[in-house]
Amino acid sequence: MDQATASAAPAAIPQDGAGSAAPPRRTPRQQLTRDLILLGVIFALLAAAIWAGFSALYRQYWGPSAFVERYLELIAEGRAADALTVPGVAIDSADLEAAGLPVSASEALLRSAALTFDLRDVEITQERPVAGGYEVTAAYAIDGTRGQTVFTVRRSGTEGIVPRWSFETSPLGMLEVGVRGSMQFEVNDFEMDKRQVSPDGVDADPLAPVSLLVFSPGLYTVEVDTPTAEAEPVHVLADAALRKVPLDIQAQPTEAFADVVQQQVGSFLGECATQKVLQPTGCPFGIQIDDRVFPETLAWSILATPGVEIVPDGAHWAISPATGTAHIEVDVQAISTGAVYHLSEDVPFVIDGTVEILPDGTASILVGSPALR
Repeated sequence: MDQATASAAPAAIPQDGAGSAAPPRRTPRQQLTRDLILLGVIFALLAAAIWAGFSALYRQYWGPSAFVERYLELIAEGRAADALTVPGVAIDSADLEAAGLPVSASEALLRSAALTFDLRDVEITQERPVAGGYEVTAAYAIDGTRGQTVFTVRRSGTEGIVPRWSFETSPLGMLEVGVRGSMQFEVNDFEMDKRQVSPDGVDADPLAPVSLLVFSPGLYTVEVDTPTAEAEPVHVLADAALRKVPLDIQAQPTEAFADVVQQQVGSFLGECATQKVLQPTGCPFGIQIDDRVFPETLAWSILATPGVEIVPDGAHWAISPATGTAHIEVDVQAISTGAVYHLSEDVPFVIDGTVEILPDGTASILVGSPALR
């Protein structure tokens, strides 16, 4: 074999890795450090995940905003009894007195029948810490009207790891309803009587307003719709905790009631016309004749019955002064000459009167004449 051939021969391949560098072996200490770092990273990720989950649960279920949202959800669902059990909602006379509100306020409207409004689109717009708790601002829509309410919430304890909350100030509001012309009225279609909600009971002053606790936020419609009186609905938004919302409503007589009074006036005047005297007793008309009359020939009639207009008069009603015309027919003998003549004369008169609605719902109508008083 020549030199060129020898140089082209392949080199021998090392066996069993001979001639290559072996990877360095980790010491037990290095392996432990590596494992501890890996466990630390896993623990940190796990803790972050747990904290993120807890924070989400806190915001959604356990935090002060979630507490307020649950209260508003109960109101929206008309669950009055459950809403009253939310910590801090129920109120007593001491709380009312401290807030400067009437301690005799009625709880008649704290029921599902009065929660007829549509509360929706609730959104917590702010939650900020204040002394002793948090202020939570909630925006919402009630029957299409936008509004917002600020609630004060405090921590009342812990159950396990779950915090418990309570309203620092009760979210209830108050309507102070004054209705003139009727003892009955309606709030959100719930019928009420002043004598049932006033602390004076059956002796309630018809002109005194009554204080009614209500859930807040809430939209309340007050109206009068009785056989004798009516008033257009008045809408009021109760959107603040322990704030008094005054309403003053003047009812008007119904057309049916005015017709009844008109009929009573006509009957009254008709009875007056049956008296065969010159001055019918208790009646708004009469005539003075100095000559001698023949009573058997005397006859009264009503030519024009006054048109009755009922107007408010404090707690009740009054008949506005109105004119009418009576007519007398009578034979008369002149004292000076003894001659007998026939008198036929129209006699104008004025009437007014009062109308009082009695406790049983009937009306007491007193008709008279200003000249007779």
